[in-house]
Amino acid sequence: MTITEQTRQTTVTQHDIEQFLYREARYLDDREFEKWLGCYADDCEYWMPSWGDDDLLTEDPQSQISLIYYPNKGGLEDRIFRIRTARSTAASIPGPRTRHNISTVEVIERRGDIVDVRFNWHTMYFRYKTVDPYYGTSFYTIDFSGDTPLVRRKTVVLKNDYIHHVVDIYHF
Repeated sequence: MTITEQTRQTTVTQHDIEQFLYREARYLDDREFEKWLGCYADDCEYWMPSWGDDDLLTEDPQSQISLIYYPNKGGLEDRIFRIRTARSTAASIPGPRTRHNISTVEVIERRGDIVDVRFNWHTMYFRYKTVDPYYGTSFYTIDFSGDTPLVRRKTVVLKNDYIHHVVDIYHF
């Protein structure tokens, strides 16, 4: 490991990680979806496993049902296109309003500039004069090696998965 790599690794602080997570959430709340996409690497994996009948999460997005699964950023770009062009039933007019709250950010592992984090979240969602709460835990792998951090992997565990309408990326 070079001195530059060592310095960068030690300079990625808890504050840096939290600020990145807050910024990503703000982009969703402010419906700045193109900026939100900028938080993700081209080869990122975005996965929301589903709960099975036995209250266990699915483990393989390739062979089991997932609430959301995109093997790379192209799937996220497609979602944003559908939201922007009203081709998403979850995002048709009127547009939803969300407020993301993040808590208990914990660094699980550091591998040089790559950081695995876990945090809890709660999102309030307002549409059609109704407020729906969503809450869960997310696991991110974030790459701090470039000019800006990038999500390499995002796994979202939705704890209240009994929902009465279609969900989309801005819920989580």
